[in-house]
Amino acid sequence: MADALTLGKADLSRVVAAGSERHSAGATAKRTPVLHVEGLNVSFGLVEAVRNVSLDVFPGEVLALVGESGSGKSVTARTLVGLPGKGAYVEAGAISLHDHTGSLLDLRSQNSGGWRRIRGRHIGLVLQDALSSLDPLRKIGLEVAEPITTHGLFPRTQIADRVNTLLTSVGIPDPQHRAAQYPHELSGGLRQRALIASALAGEPKLLIADEPTTALDVTLQRQVLAVFADLARAGHAILLITHDLAVVAQIADRIAVMRSGEIVETGYTRNILLNPCHPYTRSLLAAIPSGATRGQRLSLKHDAPIPKPHDTNPDASGKKLLEVRGVSLAYKYPDGSLLKAVDDVSLDLRDGETLGIVGESGSGKTTLGKLILGLRRPDDGDILFQAQLWSALPDSERRSRRAHIQTITQDPLGSFDPRFTVERIISQPLRVWSKSDGAARRHRITELLNLVGLDPALARRRPAELSGGQRQRVSIAQALASNPALLVCDEPVSALDVTTQAQILDLLTDLQQRLGLAMIFISHDLGVVQHISHRIAVMKDGVIVESGSVQHVFDAPRSEYTRKLLNALPRLPSPSNRK
Repeated sequence: MADALTLGKADLSRVVAAGSERHSAGATAKRTPVLHVEGLNVSFGLVEAVRNVSLDVFPGEVLALVGESGSGKSVTARTLVGLPGKGAYVEAGAISLHDHTGSLLDLRSQNSGGWRRIRGRHIGLVLQDALSSLDPLRKIGLEVAEPITTHGLFPRTQIADRVNTLLTSVGIPDPQHRAAQYPHELSGGLRQRALIASALAGEPKLLIADEPTTALDVTLQRQVLAVFADLARAGHAILLITHDLAVVAQIADRIAVMRSGEIVETGYTRNILLNPCHPYTRSLLAAIPSGATRGQRLSLKHDAPIPKPHDTNPDASGKKLLEVRGVSLAYKYPDGSLLKAVDDVSLDLRDGETLGIVGESGSGKTTLGKLILGLRRPDDGDILFQAQLWSALPDSERRSRRAHIQTITQDPLGSFDPRFTVERIISQPLRVWSKSDGAARRHRITELLNLVGLDPALARRRPAELSGGQRQRVSIAQALASNPALLVCDEPVSALDVTTQAQILDLLTDLQQRLGLAMIFISHDLGVVQHISHRIAVMKDGVIVESGSVQHVFDAPRSEYTRKLLNALPRLPSPSNRK
C-alpha cells in the first residue's frame, strides 16, 4: 500500500478516473453492493428527518452523500450504524449489509447485542471531531486496539504489532511512539488518521465517514483524502458524508445530493459536478467561494436583484487602522524549551480593508489574532491601533478601548453561555459600553438582529435552539454591538455547510460596505480567503512567508510553501476537460 503522505493530487485524480472505469466496466456485469438501503424513513415525532432514501455502496467505491446542514445526512449515517437518536422512528423496505463471509445481514432486525457485534467489525464509523471522539484519558494504541480486543480478532500477543500496522497504513509516522501518546499530544491531522485506524481495526467491509475533513487545513485534508483513496483501492466500500463539493470532486466515484431529508439527485461525480440537473445541486455549486466569485454574491436568490459587487480594490491610500511591527511571541514547554508561535511578524491594515491570514494548523494564525486583539502581550515588537500604541497599554486602559476591536470565533455555541437567551448574549457588550437604559438596549438589540438578517423574535431563544448559521449571525450581532472599527474573524465559517457559509460571507461583505469595517480574516480555507479578502498574508511556523494582493499571491506565488498550499487546494473539475 502506498504511503498516504506521498499521494498527491495526480494520484487522487487517478483514483477518481479508476472509479469511473470500474463503474463503466460494471455497467454490464451484475455487482453486489456491500450496503443496500431501500425506502429509509426516519422521523422524530412529527418531524420527518429522512424520507424514502435509497442507495447502494459497492466494494472499492466512494459514495458521497452531500447537502447542507439539516438535510438528513448525519441522521442517515447514524441510522445505518443503529444510532438514529432518542425518540427516532425508523422504517425501511430494506437495509442490508454483506459481511466478511458474504452472508447478508438485515440491519432492520438487530437488537443492541447484534449492533455491538456489527459496529467496528462490519461497519466502521469516522466522525468529524477526532479530539472529542477519542478518549482523552486513553492512549492512541489502546483506542485503536479496542475493536480488535472487543471482537477477538487477534491473539493478545499480536495486538501491538497489529496496531502499529494500522497506524502505518493510514500514514502515521513512528507508530510505536504515537501509540504511546494521548490524543491531545497529536496534531489535528494525526488525530483524524488515528480515528480512521481505529475504525479500520475491526476490518469492516463498510466505512462511514461523517465530515472527516471539515476542520482540517488543506494539506491535512489532502493527507486524509489520500488515506480514503487507498482504502477504496483496497476494496473497502466508503460512504463519505460531507458538504464540501471540492473534496467530493477529488475522491468520490458517485454523488447522492440530499435536501430536506430526500435524495434529489444522484449520479457519477463528474456528471453531477459538470452537468447538475436539480436546481438545488446547482445552488450548492454556485455557493462555493473562489477567486472567480470575488465581487459577487454567493447566496443570491433567484428573484432578487443583482446587488452592487463589493469593492475588490479598496483605496490603497486609505488611513492605516492597524500596524503590526516586528511582533514575536514564544510559548514555553514544560521542559523549558521554547516554541516561537509568532516570529518577527509585520503587517498593516487600512480602513474598510480585509486582510486574509492563511496557513496550516500550528502556523501561528490564531496566536497572531490574539496579539492583535490584545489578549496576549508580545515578547517583542509593537502593535499600533488607530495610530496609538495598543500592545503596551496597561490592562485597564486597553479594556476601555477594546470596544473598537471585536472578534468572531469559529464555535459560537462553545463561546455562548447556554443558559443565556439571544437577547442577553447581545446585551452583554451593550451593558459594558453603553449607558443606555433597558428600553434603549432592547431597541438596539432589535436593530442588530435586523442588521444581521435575523427575526427579532429569536431574541427569546437560547443558543441550542438555533441553527449553526443563526448562531454565527448572533455572534456577529454581538461583535457589532459596540460599533467596532475592526473585526478579527478566526475561522468564522469553517464549521458551516456551503449554503450557510455563503450567506455569512455575503453578510460580512455587506456589513463591511455599510459600516466601513476593516477585517482580519483568519482561515485555512483558501477558497474562502480568495473570495473575501483584498490582501493575503501566508504564515508558516510563525513567520509570514509571503504577502500581497489576492491576485498576486494566487496567480504568481513566490514562496514554495504558498505553492504547496495552492497545489493541495481541492478543485472542482473544469468543463474544458469534459470528455
